[in-house]
Amino acid sequence: MAKVRVYELAKELGVESKTLLAHLKSQGEFVRSASSTIEPPVVRKIMETFPREGASGGDKKPAAR
Repeated sequence: MAKVRVYELAKELGVESKTLLAHLKSQGEFVRSASSTIEPPVVRKIMETFPREGASGGDKKPAAR
């Protein structure tokens, strides 16, 4: 697994980049912006922390029209 940019991981997880940045900073990771890269061990840890979008099995309601 190669280094991943914060914004790419945020998009994959279905969260905002600033939310992921705040979480990474609270964990002691050195990230400055959404274009900062994250090492593979950190990516694995984040993937366990944040559930993937759609992996919850339909807990979200469809948008009202």
